[in-house]
Amino acid sequence: MQLLPESLKSKAGKWTKGTDTMDVWFDSGSSWAGVVGERENLHYPADVYLEGSDQHRGWFQSSLLTSVAAQGVAPYKSVITHGFVLDEKGYKMSKSLGNVVSPLEIIEGGNNKKQKPAYGVDVLRLWVASVDYSGDVRVGDGIIKQIFESYRKLRNTARFMLGNVDDFDVAANSVPYEELPDLDKYMLGKLSEMLKDIDEAYSRYDYSAVVQSLLRFSTADLSNFYLDVAKDRLYISHVDDFRRRSAQTVISKVLDGFAMAIAPILPHMAEDIHLNRKGAVGSVFEKTWPTDLEGYEKHDDETWDLIRRLRDDANKALEIARVDKVVGASLDAQLVVGVDDEAVRAKLESFLVDEAAAVDQLKYMLMMSQITLKGGSEVKGECGDYVVEKKDGLSGLTVGVKKAAGEKCERCWFYDEDTGVGDDVADDLCPRCDGVTKKIGFVKAVSGVASEGIKV
Repeated sequence: MQLLPESLKSKAGKWTKGTDTMDVWFDSGSSWAGVVGERENLHYPADVYLEGSDQHRGWFQSSLLTSVAAQGVAPYKSVITHGFVLDEKGYKMSKSLGNVVSPLEIIEGGNNKKQKPAYGVDVLRLWVASVDYSGDVRVGDGIIKQIFESYRKLRNTARFMLGNVDDFDVAANSVPYEELPDLDKYMLGKLSEMLKDIDEAYSRYDYSAVVQSLLRFSTADLSNFYLDVAKDRLYISHVDDFRRRSAQTVISKVLDGFAMAIAPILPHMAEDIHLNRKGAVGSVFEKTWPTDLEGYEKHDDETWDLIRRLRDDANKALEIARVDKVVGASLDAQLVVGVDDEAVRAKLESFLVDEAAAVDQLKYMLMMSQITLKGGSEVKGECGDYVVEKKDGLSGLTVGVKKAAGEKCERCWFYDEDTGVGDDVADDLCPRCDGVTKKIGFVKAVSGVASEGIKV
């Protein structure tokens, strides 16, 4: 009688209290039967069940019990549990505290777009993928701004690469792997390494590792090294020069791998990359994982790691010289490298070859107009105070900078002692740029000779 409302208490004799209890999780716990048990194109058991850590004794447990009782097998092959979302200070979100962060507000922005900008769904997804979901995670305006900076770096890197393969036809212009310069083979090896790491991280649902690999590859390997070095090839060479087409070959493959690697996390960016490729067909989500791009072997990593460390030391020495205004841009400088180890010297000397079509040339790797090898004790005498000692650097070499020799080429900005030298060489161009401009069909002023055409 105590359980009945007042209007029915007079009829209490007609009712009997039930003694059987129905588990409140039974309906959701048996959802496997309707979701993957009967629907077409879905297989049972499911690959994974995903829910919060509070479901260990809830949905996960009731699903296990009902499936084992009815089918003799668990309804899932694996279970992933995640923590809870807290505010930026680590407090539980609640309406009373006014600290609730709305996913829709992150995507579409608030009423005041200056204070609450619209970041889009990709930024929200990147935040989700970047955190360690095994525990509680924090979100707020400051955190989302940091995530947006990471997103912007990825997008800008992709835009730069897209802009430099606009005239590249994969079928007609690709350079075979065997003919690529060492730098390009090294970069394809780094691409394969990144894709293998990401493929493995996806398989174990470690999305933060995916994001870390993407950012490390995009920033350290691409933006700060390969693409920075490749600008000379892409901008200065003739459109059909081997050194330009080889760079485009690598960039094209990197874009393919990059788009597939980010697609599960940043679908809109991945689709933008795919649809802006020359000859794009269908959707990026109709493609399969690029196992072919995982097949490039590591290429002389020891040598290229040395060159990259030397590059860091050279930039450090350059900053010291900039303070006293000895040089401005890196191309204003000549680098003097102190090498006492004969094996290292022989290795670096192989990168000093001076050919117009050279790619694996140290001055292009370090973006300095000249490179000179000396004994370690000679660097100080050549460069004075603008030196990074062996003990203070990363390369294990003593490096110093001084003003570059020769005249500045107005096209590539490299200093060259042969700039403007020769009866038919333009007054302010180095021999390399003079040859390219003639090939393009532009004519520049030559001392004592009337010029025709367009000055570039």
